[in-house]
Amino acid sequence: MDAISKIHEFEKFGSILGLERMTSLMHELGDPQDDLKCIHVAGTNGKGSVCKYIYEVLEAQGYRTGLYTSPFLEIFNERIELDHHFISDDDLEVYTDRVLEKVRAITDRGEDSPTEFEVITAVAFLYFKEKAADYVVLEVGLGGIGDSTNIIKDPLVSVITSISYDHTDRLGNTLGEIAWNKAGIIKAGCPVVTSAKTPEALDVFRERAKELNAELYETVDMQAQIVNESLTGTVFDVKAGAQYYGIEISMIGEHQVENAVCALKAIEALQYDCGIEIGIDAIYEGMKKAKQIGRFEVMTDEPLIIIDGAHNPDGARTLREGYEKLLADKKLLMLTGMLKDKDTEHIIGEFRKIADDFIATEPDNPRKLSASELKTLVEVSGGRAEAVKEIEEALEKALERIDEYDGLICAGSLYLIGRLRTLIRKRFGLA
Repeated sequence: MDAISKIHEFEKFGSILGLERMTSLMHELGDPQDDLKCIHVAGTNGKGSVCKYIYEVLEAQGYRTGLYTSPFLEIFNERIELDHHFISDDDLEVYTDRVLEKVRAITDRGEDSPTEFEVITAVAFLYFKEKAADYVVLEVGLGGIGDSTNIIKDPLVSVITSISYDHTDRLGNTLGEIAWNKAGIIKAGCPVVTSAKTPEALDVFRERAKELNAELYETVDMQAQIVNESLTGTVFDVKAGAQYYGIEISMIGEHQVENAVCALKAIEALQYDCGIEIGIDAIYEGMKKAKQIGRFEVMTDEPLIIIDGAHNPDGARTLREGYEKLLADKKLLMLTGMLKDKDTEHIIGEFRKIADDFIATEPDNPRKLSASELKTLVEVSGGRAEAVKEIEEALEKALERIDEYDGLICAGSLYLIGRLRTLIRKRFGLA
């Protein structure tokens, strides 16, 4: 059995928040996380992009930098990256076996088994420690306070991106409750950066930062001036402490400018609060180099094909705003698939402002919404839809019809987008 299969064996334990199992496992491994210098990033949307910006800037400065993210889009190894290389299959096998040896020691003495995410996180911590990463950019999996990444005691900087409604069954039914959960990553005396905008969330962060004597930096009033915006990226000016002119980013959409400003403020905290050397050239180079696959990603120009993992209402709204700014004159066909536990009504409401015509398919996940159910929801909203259950067939149907439109946009569940990205790359011979 390979490493990924061994890790997936732990799916049966579900996703359980709390640090008791993780604490026990990491202690068995010698607590490698205590020797890592981490930038810890939580939030509802944008945290993956902020991680990428910070990671690329540190890399551009010449630091040996680790990146831990979730979920993956195409291959499992994406989740653990060091110096622009995904963890190799051989290393994944070695470190997984070492972690599982300690898991057996824990369960043999009657303790609860770690979850799948906890096992993966333990593999990442051990890998980064033994590969001598200078810094690790660490993305929270779910929430904050009970997420397995929150076992780190003293992050260099904690970052909390936008707060909106998602995973309400786990994190709370109000923005205040969700913010309280995310605020669990704030640690005593460690600087905090947030790009949250809602007063309800900001009040929670301010109160928690004050309690823990943690310097809080808010980006809500750091308004960037966009100089140029296109399907190849955005150029903007902003004062985020220092004044930056002509910052160029390759990620598309105004929301990515907000994420970039958040990352810039976190980088400043690393410079001035933590004393880490980061030059202005590295900042400009890293910000431009950062890319987040599957987020308003232009796969091909001819024909125009865009993919986006807009899997919740906020993500769908962001996609719609990007469409209105950059593609409003285009007639698009949309290929979509969703999970049944998402707020599909609101997501479809945003998607309907982008397209009238849809191909409904099914993500590769047990929680999938059936293609026929999704077709019905689109039609109830006033759109036209064709249900095609298999992803490969759905893409072929879309490509057969693409000449009738100005382009194809594929959006919805990350489980769908990852598979489509692989198929599109193969179909068009992309790297």
